[in-house]
Amino acid sequence: MNSIIKIILGNMLITGAYAFITVPNGIVNGGITSFSMILSSVTGVDISIYTNCITILLLILCLIFLGKNYFAKSIVSSVCYMLFFSIFNGLNIEFIQLPILVDVLLASVLVGIGYYFCLSAKSSTVGFDVIALILHSKNENIQISKVMRYINFIVILFGLFSYGIYSVLFGILFTYIQTAVIHLLLEQSNFKVNVYQFIKRFREVF
Repeated sequence: MNSIIKIILGNMLITGAYAFITVPNGIVNGGITSFSMILSSVTGVDISIYTNCITILLLILCLIFLGKNYFAKSIVSSVCYMLFFSIFNGLNIEFIQLPILVDVLLASVLVGIGYYFCLSAKSSTVGFDVIALILHSKNENIQISKVMRYINFIVILFGLFSYGIYSVLFGILFTYIQTAVIHLLLEQSNFKVNVYQFIKRFREVF
């Protein structure tokens, strides 16, 4: 699949899950959108303004630490994120109310798949994954999914003061499932690459 298509599709999944599921249900999942939800609840400023400002800041960090290639693709990703979230968040569509656990499961899987599409395209979502990618670039033993999980947990704890214990508990569950999906998909991708390289070397030898 073309990397640009992966980035667009990934951001559609992520922002759709945020705008239609996590934000309306007050699920604090630890990402930029959740952090913006917390700031918005304190200041009254629209969520989209915070998400866009934080995205721009992380984009600068991406250029400095991850290089021009990641930066170029991340620009596409950030534009998609800001555009799709602003559109989806402004639609005010009311969906059929599902049990909260179903919402958490559905959103976490969608976001996990969305992140995988972007990461496998050698792009960040210009979210807190930028920090994880920077640390991974310095030390490959550091797992991207684990760093994202820890950062998300910190953001979720801040949400305790604004959204209460239930939102935080659901947020922890969301983050665990989301990062588990990312880890499984990335490992599967790495496994396929390793098998392909092994077969290629085997053919070269024989």
